[in-house]
Amino acid sequence: MTGQSRKQKYSPEELKELIHLYGETKDPAIQEQLVRAYTPLVESLAKKFVRGQVMYEDLVQVGLIGLLASFRRFDPSFERTFESFAIPTIVGEIKRYIRDKTWSVYVPRRVKELSPKIKRVVDELTIKLQRSPQIADIANSLGVTEEAILETLEMGRSYHSLSMDSELEADLDGNTISLLDLVGTTEEGYGAVEQNLMLERALQILDHREKEIIQLTFYQNLSQKQAGDIMGMSQMHISRLQRRALGKLREALKVEQLETAT
Repeated sequence: MTGQSRKQKYSPEELKELIHLYGETKDPAIQEQLVRAYTPLVESLAKKFVRGQVMYEDLVQVGLIGLLASFRRFDPSFERTFESFAIPTIVGEIKRYIRDKTWSVYVPRRVKELSPKIKRVVDELTIKLQRSPQIADIANSLGVTEEAILETLEMGRSYHSLSMDSELEADLDGNTISLLDLVGTTEEGYGAVEQNLMLERALQILDHREKEIIQLTFYQNLSQKQAGDIMGMSQMHISRLQRRALGKLREALKVEQLETAT
């Protein structure tokens, strides 16, 4: 694809026609055109939710999943613009990701929803009371039990965990190993399972570098080291990008399954 085609601009009328054609044909080529056209919208929305350890590029990819879902669900007969339909869908996908995917371990949804409320109320009560609020103060303000507050504060510690790439000192000479080195070996059947899950539609959410890594490691059956040599990257870098790409594909496949179910 040429640089000129990637930079092609569409008028509102042309976009409306492309969306109409995609609704009738589900043509992957038209979908790709629409994704390129609406990616700036997704990027703009993603910027509004970047905070802490939530990475911008991850939010963009999640937003693109919402964009793909919008293309499939949009019905022009409702006489509303595509943008007015797509924006809530994209934002909803991003919010779900932040709520459900940024915790290190599984916790109940009630905890995920109560945790930000506690933080807000603590800030408000600290100003109002001129002291650190007690558990009872927080519970009374939110209308929940003290046990619920304590449970949420305790589980809130699971929000972050150490990266598997974190280095540990292995000996007195200063040599290091990563946490991943202590976990064990890679499951040999994992690549085959993931390869069976690859769908052409889901691959559209990956960037060029991620697509190339999937192509080399799954379709051409090259090792991560061989792929790294071809792309000029370390094996560790290839491994990190591969895991990230597979995570994006899993999220996209979940959307596909929901669409099929409905």
